Amino acid sequence: MKRCLFFALLLGVSCQLWAFKAFKISDIRIEGLQRISAGTVFNYLPVKVGQKFNQKKSARSVRALYKTGFFKDVKFEHEATVLVIIVTERPSLANVKVIGNKSIEDELLKENFKKLGFVEGHVFNKSLLDKIEQELRRIYFSEGKYGVKIKSIVTPMPRNRVTVEITISEGRAAKIKKINLVGVTKFKIKKLLKKFTLRTPGALTFYSKKDQYSKQKLGGDLEKLRSFYHDNGYLEFRITSTQVSISPDKKEIYITVNLREGPQYRIQSIKIAGRFSISKADINDMVTFTKGGIYSRKEITSSIKKIKEHLANEGYANAHTKAVPNLNKKKNTVKITLFIDPGRRVYVRRILMIGNLRTSDLVLRRELRQMEGTWYNAKKVQRSKIRLQRLGFFTEVTVKKKAVVGSNDQIDIIFKVKEKPGGNFLASIGFSETSGVILQTSVEQDNFLGTGRKVAFSINTSDINQGYRISYVNPYYTQDGVSRGFTFGSQKTDASQANLSNYRTDVTSLNINYGIPLSEFNRLRFSVGGKKLKIITTTTSPTEVTNFVAANGAENDTIVVSLGWSHDTRNKAIFADRGVLHRITVESAVPGGDLEFYKVRYKQQRFVKVSKRFTLSLKGDLAYGEATGETTALPFYENFFAGGVKSVRGYKTNTLGPRDSRNNPIGGALKVAGSFELIFPPPFNKESKAFRVSAFLDFGNVFANADAFDENELRSSAGISMIWISPIGPLSLSFAAPIEEKPGDDTESVQFSLGGTFF
Repeated sequence: MKRCLFFALLLGVSCQLWAFKAFKISDIRIEGLQRISAGTVFNYLPVKVGQKFNQKKSARSVRALYKTGFFKDVKFEHEATVLVIIVTERPSLANVKVIGNKSIEDELLKENFKKLGFVEGHVFNKSLLDKIEQELRRIYFSEGKYGVKIKSIVTPMPRNRVTVEITISEGRAAKIKKINLVGVTKFKIKKLLKKFTLRTPGALTFYSKKDQYSKQKLGGDLEKLRSFYHDNGYLEFRITSTQVSISPDKKEIYITVNLREGPQYRIQSIKIAGRFSISKADINDMVTFTKGGIYSRKEITSSIKKIKEHLANEGYANAHTKAVPNLNKKKNTVKITLFIDPGRRVYVRRILMIGNLRTSDLVLRRELRQMEGTWYNAKKVQRSKIRLQRLGFFTEVTVKKKAVVGSNDQIDIIFKVKEKPGGNFLASIGFSETSGVILQTSVEQDNFLGTGRKVAFSINTSDINQGYRISYVNPYYTQDGVSRGFTFGSQKTDASQANLSNYRTDVTSLNINYGIPLSEFNRLRFSVGGKKLKIITTTTSPTEVTNFVAANGAENDTIVVSLGWSHDTRNKAIFADRGVLHRITVESAVPGGDLEFYKVRYKQQRFVKVSKRFTLSLKGDLAYGEATGETTALPFYENFFAGGVKSVRGYKTNTLGPRDSRNNPIGGALKVAGSFELIFPPPFNKESKAFRVSAFLDFGNVFANADAFDENELRSSAGISMIWISPIGPLSLSFAAPIEEKPGDDTESVQFSLGGTFF
């Protein structure tokens, strides 16, 4: 039987075709298949039974099968009129493992491998592996790790499979030895280099890693340099070339930037052109650059942004504004023309909610300030997003606008939310240095049945407190946003376990409260309640406690009325980084009860965005209380306290201020406290939304009364704090050192609290 053999090799290897006599295919037989089905081969084969097979079709068939990437060898034979295809399959990937990748996360590697088809079950391709190695080297080189070594081991396995193990030895990133700026005459080089993220090794570069070369960072620094010159009038500034060289041992980097500064330009005239939907006077108020001033791209960009924002708030969602400079190179002046095209005024057709699988649309929509059927207002849309974030029901809120097909004056607004668990049955064990072991069982729903209402029942026990509480809050008792809530609870407290005087209290209380919105950022709170309290003294109770009991009785019923006002512009309910909170509360035990007194408290918290990742937090806490009527003194159990995780860290909880006759802290009627905190992302996870780190400076103390205030008695401390919103509750950890510690102070360098109580 006469046989003809056709053999081809892929990727540049010559194909050898033996001449043969054309024949009509009566059957096709495939040999050598292991994993790939015959049907798959037939799908790619350009010839079929019944067709005439010649030299041209054989060449096409070879190319088609090699092109699939499934085979590393293909042979064509024929037995009479039967076409025989003999193939050798490429092995499949059984497993891909990467070792030693510290700079590149595993998830990112897997994602990119998947995009390239280099994953388990796919055909193994050696050229693709080589490509991956080259790409990895490029990534490490861009991070300054020129000593990186990458080794791949391909291990054959049964059933025509292979495992691939990629071992990476990253090595150390090369350090920047010197940055040269050539051509600088107008500014001090030292001043320009301060604009750079990259820098030579210094005191803190071991942490910031700013002395490690990165191509991306260098590109960003060059753009900062370009912006600095353009913001100072040097419109013809150019970076002519950049050289990056590395030392022979690949440990040091030298960067040279050659530049041409050019002349400084001043503004000769300002012209406003285009269509105006707002008055020229309003536009001029938003323009921050002036005739005769130095040209500044930053000021022009800022002015354009203000104009666009103003137009967006008037319904012009797609407004276009640009500044066109006309240079006079002889006089070094520039004429600026502001072209304004507001476009068509658009209104919102629909507002869509996506992602609220459990929370009803009503809960989200009642927080919106942008309404359907009204003109688009960017400021109201942004405010709506912030209000949704502050509900505390969602881990993430995003918003985007979408054009309506077939309309040039309508858009849809889409709010996408990612829900977090609104509550559940919780049995937990917590611990704090003050309260000791805390056993807690609670059923709590912050978003009960998706209605936005909060329902909670809790039983709590610790060395200090034992009790239960039932609460209910409806944030929209009325459509106008008036809230109403009820709280009923019972609590037994052993003050001696909280670093305080030796006494115990047994309290039962009932409270009803209302919240009334006065404006977008201002709210009034009112509550009224009753409290039944019993004081239990011991033989070691101090005279301050026994004297109060003798004068006012061991059991007291009080009627407490509270009125509060708050101004809150914070952007988030948890871990805010912008906005301010002012809160004033006046609480009074009114006539009709056994005791009469009042307490006034003012709390302030301000967040200032210092940079993209750093936020400054400023806190203040001022409180005062006094007895009225026939009550002899402010009840000692109503005193204010300071010291501990929540107030002046570095000092034991509640230990600052006046002491009783047995030298135990008893608190005071006046509290003055505050803190400065620089908040920054944790080094190990800069994108974490559940972890916060800060460097702080605390100060404060409590005093017996207003007359006893002495600024020299204020205590202060400095340190580092970490807060993690863990699945079982907030974990707070601080390392603090008191400043100018005084005799008798109870200090504590490390303080932490895990879990929390409701009381």
